Amino acid sequence: MIEAHSLTKHYGDAVAVAGIDMVVEPGRVTGFLGPNGAGKSTTMRMILGLDRPTSGRVTVNGRRYVDSPAPLREVGALLDAHAVHPGRTARQHLRQLATSNRLDPRRVDEVLDLVGLTEVADKRAGKFSLGMGQRLGIAAALIGDPAVVVLDEPVNGLDPEGIRWVRSLARRLADEGRTVFISSHLMSEMALMADHLVVIGRGRILADCSMDRFMAEHAASSVVVRTPEPGAAAAALREAELEREGDALVVRGLDAAQVGDLLFIAGVRVHELTTRRASLEDAFMTLTADAVQFHATARTPEEVPA
Repeated sequence: MIEAHSLTKHYGDAVAVAGIDMVVEPGRVTGFLGPNGAGKSTTMRMILGLDRPTSGRVTVNGRRYVDSPAPLREVGALLDAHAVHPGRTARQHLRQLATSNRLDPRRVDEVLDLVGLTEVADKRAGKFSLGMGQRLGIAAALIGDPAVVVLDEPVNGLDPEGIRWVRSLARRLADEGRTVFISSHLMSEMALMADHLVVIGRGRILADCSMDRFMAEHAASSVVVRTPEPGAAAAALREAELEREGDALVVRGLDAAQVGDLLFIAGVRVHELTTRRASLEDAFMTLTADAVQFHATARTPEEVPA
């Protein structure tokens, strides 16, 4: 379990993290989301003792991570897949970690097999592709068989098979009762992976709830109606917000059951009645709209200065 209490970090006059409180519980995948500059990386670094809080505290399983007698057995982390000497092979890198943490050397081959790097175990890490580097970073995070796993952008550079593998791995780790804390900008993957979400913006917690609750509260829904009697349907639904979309009516403000009942009472024939819910990306963008620090402006090529 990871617990943060009034966790704050200042860099001079800049506030990176502004007194956040959160509990990352075992047995579920917790997604950590936020725009660039929101404070995600700083928070993760404070969890791992790489940055010292200005105030507040954060503990892993009841104590500061830096006080752990066997760090890799306590927490496995991937913050930077490039944090490996390029001249070392994958096997050498993992052996060094095992030796320095007094781990069974047999664990090296186990994690190499787990992440799919057995065939390139004796290849220098500096020659690895981005995806292979990510796999090596995950292997390093798992070598101590830790109870807590912290991963920052773990699917960056992976192909579809690798992305699915990370998703399955996160699910299996959580099912084993471990604490799994994952930061990612890939909303489609987080929607499939996470049970719980912590959303941060400008250093503050914007949401801390289950995925289902987050979607219910922040993802707008609508009902799509297709009928051979659109005029009669529009009249029956006149109290709702209506929009024409091709040959369909899009209804907002009512759920599918309410729409169906009104159309039934009005005697309107219905060929389709479908609930359409916004994506996690849409919900995230809506929630964090005022917390985005860096905005891009779309301009045509003619508008871009030479």
